[in-house]
Amino acid sequence: MHVLIVQSNAPLGAIWRRHLERLGANVVVARTGDDAIAMLAAEHFDAIVLDLVLREGSALTVADVAYFRHPDANVIFVTDTTFFS
Repeated sequence: MHVLIVQSNAPLGAIWRRHLERLGANVVVARTGDDAIAMLAAEHFDAIVLDLVLREGSALTVADVAYFRHPDANVIFVTDTTFFS
């Protein structure tokens, strides 16, 4: 499985990457929306883990491009901006 992680927080993206690689996935990490769109144009992905709150770029734009270029890819929306009380 080829997975694209789109996450502005580099340490968090690295944690997700290592976890998915341990499960056998081939993982690429993009830190901005523009980087993710460029990767979507260059490679095929089976799944995309997409942070809804990117520091640079729009997650919804990335999701639209992903749907257009890879309609069979699963897009998993995540966020790191919440807390539990």
